[in-house]
Amino acid sequence: MIATPTAPTVRTVHSTDGTTISYHTTGSGPDILIIPGALNDAADYTTLATALAAHFTVHTIQRRARTGSGPQGPDYSIATECADLAAVRAATGARYIFGHSYGGLVALEAARRDPGIAKLALYEPGVSVQGLFPMDWTPQYRRFLAQGRPFDAFATFAISTGPAAARRNPRWLMSAILRLVFRGERRAKIFQLLEANLREHEQVGRLDDSYPNYREVSADVLLMAGGKSGLPYVAPAFDRLTEVLPSARVHTFANLDHFGPDHKGPAEVADTVTAFLLN
Repeated sequence: MIATPTAPTVRTVHSTDGTTISYHTTGSGPDILIIPGALNDAADYTTLATALAAHFTVHTIQRRARTGSGPQGPDYSIATECADLAAVRAATGARYIFGHSYGGLVALEAARRDPGIAKLALYEPGVSVQGLFPMDWTPQYRRFLAQGRPFDAFATFAISTGPAAARRNPRWLMSAILRLVFRGERRAKIFQLLEANLREHEQVGRLDDSYPNYREVSADVLLMAGGKSGLPYVAPAFDRLTEVLPSARVHTFANLDHFGPDHKGPAEVADTVTAFLLN
C-alpha cells in the first residue's frame, strides 16, 4: 500500500562543530536523505521529496548558509558537509542518500567515510576529472562579489561552468538573461548563496582527480545524468566512477538536463530512484 505523503516537518540537529543544521521531513517508509546542490536549498527539491514520499520517509537537508541552518564557518570544507550529513543520518537512521551536483560529491565523500550508507542515488555529481570542471572563473567571480555586482558574478559562473551554449555568451548578455529569468524570491535566494557557491566549488576544484578514493565506497550506487545536460565533466566523471566504484550502474534521462531533480523532471527522477532503492 502506498503511503500518503505528510506535510513537511522542519527539524534540527547540531553538527560536530556545534552548527545548527535543519532538515525537512515528509512521507513514511525507509529513510532517505536528499542533499541539495550549489545555489539550491531544500525548497527546490519539494516536488522530488513529495514524489519519493509515496514510498520513503524523506529528509531534505538544508545545507549550511541556507535559511534555518548555520553559516559555513571559517574552516568550511567537504569534511564539514560530511559531518553535517552524519549528524542528520544519526538523527534519522537513514541508510539511503540522494545527492544532486555538489550534493552528489558530498554524498560520495560521506559514503567513503561511512560504511553504514547502503545506497547512493547521484544525479550528475560534481566530480572533477583532469580539470574538466573549470575553476578559472573564481578570481573574477570573487572580485564581482566584492564590488557588489552579484549579476556579473552569477553570469561569470554560468558561462564558465555551463553547457556549450552558455559558454558562447558574452557576460553582458548572460547577465541580461539571468535578470529576466531570476526574479523575486528566487533571485534573492541565489544572491544569498553566491558566496557559499564559491566556497563549495573551491572544494570541487580541490578534489580534482581524487576519484580513486571512491574505491572505498561500499554502497550500491546509481549514477544518473541528463541526456541534454551538455556539461563536459559529466561523461569523463562517470567513466572513472564506474571503473573505481565497487558497485555502480548508470541511467540517462534522454530529455532532462542538469536541473532534472530540482526543476525539469523531479517526478521522472523520483520514479527511477524509487525503483533503484526498492530492488
